[in-house]
Amino acid sequence: MNIKVVDHSAEMAVEAAKIMMEIMKTEEAPVLGLATGGTPETTYRELVKAANEGQVSFKNTTTFNLDEYVGLPASDQNSYRYYMEDRLFNHVDIDRENTHIPDGMAEDIDAEIKAYEEKIKNAGGIDLQLLGIGTNGHIGFNEPGTPFNTRTHVIALDESTREANARYFASIDEVPTHAITMGIESILEAKKILLLISGAKKGQALAEVLYGTIREDVPATALRNHPDVTMIVDQEAYAAAKVPGEEDVHA
Repeated sequence: MNIKVVDHSAEMAVEAAKIMMEIMKTEEAPVLGLATGGTPETTYRELVKAANEGQVSFKNTTTFNLDEYVGLPASDQNSYRYYMEDRLFNHVDIDRENTHIPDGMAEDIDAEIKAYEEKIKNAGGIDLQLLGIGTNGHIGFNEPGTPFNTRTHVIALDESTREANARYFASIDEVPTHAITMGIESILEAKKILLLISGAKKGQALAEVLYGTIREDVPATALRNHPDVTMIVDQEAYAAAKVPGEEDVHA
């Protein structure tokens, strides 16, 4: 597991975009796993800037998003399809048929889950999976207690996750209670993983990934079982990371 500490989120975005663009330039038909939320937004801005400046093309790129809320149509501004269109897809030369996000409105969710896994398989697997992390250590929407051998599935969202995401909605009552998410086993099948961690509130989750025991109640610790993980961490998160039961390791 490689870790790079940067001063702030703008530097994180630049470094993350460089890694993603390297895959896009070296692979003939690159497959990217994408994440949503606050942390990746600046990275997507860097990718849009690079594409508009002719530094990289998305023409041959296929994407798979980690997750989507159950019950939100793609047109809803809080759906992750809307997020990706708004932050990335509308601004680059990507073929929409090559952009994949679980359908939270599917009539047959079980069939949707199976089809999503099959699409990833048919694309040759994911070359690089971009991840953020929840304050409770979730990756994707795999909440604490999710078995490490899970594949794409429906999960009930923890109240802490719903509260964290409530800032995007009019009230917490509007935050969906369930989501479709790639499972931990699905995530770990990516050839490379890029994990972005920003802010002091993510410090404890970072500490668990770095120093905690590998266990299902902190899903992100499963990343230590992957052979090629790069973490980009800002100073706030790194300074807040403490070895469980010890004083600040950076003192």
